[in-house]
Amino acid sequence: MSWLSEFVAPKIKAIIGSREQSDNVLWTKCPECERMVYTKELETNNMVCGYCDHHFPLPIDSRFKMLFDEGSFKEIATVHVQDDPIKFKDNKKYTDRLKEARRKTGMQDACVLANGTISSKSVVAFAMDFAFMGGSMGLSLGKSFVKATNVAIDSRSALISFTASGGARMQEGMFSLMQMASTVASICELKERRLPFINVFTHPTTGGVLASFAMLGDINIAEPRALIGFAGAGVIEKTIMQKLPEGFQKSEFLREHGMIDIISHRKDLNNTIRTLLLCLMK
Repeated sequence: MSWLSEFVAPKIKAIIGSREQSDNVLWTKCPECERMVYTKELETNNMVCGYCDHHFPLPIDSRFKMLFDEGSFKEIATVHVQDDPIKFKDNKKYTDRLKEARRKTGMQDACVLANGTISSKSVVAFAMDFAFMGGSMGLSLGKSFVKATNVAIDSRSALISFTASGGARMQEGMFSLMQMASTVASICELKERRLPFINVFTHPTTGGVLASFAMLGDINIAEPRALIGFAGAGVIEKTIMQKLPEGFQKSEFLREHGMIDIISHRKDLNNTIRTLLLCLMK
């Protein structure tokens, strides 16, 4: 092996690689309009494309800072459970998938809880992150949602959830499906005490999360062009053997057909929620 291939080539690759990585940090490609957006501008604009208004995923910490009165919110610990209740393994151990997701996201599971005030109204917030195993709902997430509901009941607070999910976490089998029932039961307890529940659909919200607590909001809000549905369009078309309407799982179509109450641009979302809380928590 020559010194060119052994020493020079790796150094050149390292330099080019670092430049490419730096460029990727500086610019972000919008999946909607396919333009390159300056990342700093994107972050300043609350992760919304300035060209086409595409709503990128918003980090939960940034969402909470936007949502709550300044300096008022405090994070609540999620519920820790046994990591691998059914000892699941496909081409990789479930425990290894969890370790990888935790390393990449810095989160224990696919949700974060917090409480604080919005326009001086007491609020508990539950937010999901699609980056953690597709925002899938397993034991920890389901029990954490129930905990958020219980905290809201104990403190006489409104509950606001931000959903982003691919559905139930099938690596936990029946344990994940049981969370659909337990989360619905907790919402029933909240409503018995006449405390408001607002759900905000972000892109995407699908599967068992949609089919359980996500659709039970007193008010259901969605971000623009969010994908909201139980099963994929291809699966539905093959099942019913009919062509589906264009965009039938987008938030705009669902609002027209009564499943969504409000579509709110991210820049208007805080004012929308504040106005609703003032009406619901007199």
